[in-house]
Amino acid sequence: MEFATFRGLYTLFLIIIFVALIAWAYSKEHKKTFDNIANSIFDEDQDSIKYAGEQSRHTGAKK
Repeated sequence: MEFATFRGLYTLFLIIIFVALIAWAYSKEHKKTFDNIANSIFDEDQDSIKYAGEQSRHTGAKK
């Protein structure tokens, strides 16, 4: 097998992997999971906000 043939097959393999990855990421069965992950930043507990405020006070940092 020549080097050019190997490079062509390797490129084809990478294109197939890329298309499969895009199809997996945009499939409807994963949409709910990805939405939950994206919105998890907004699900912060109020206790952790209170704790973060107390922690900065204990370090002696001036505002």
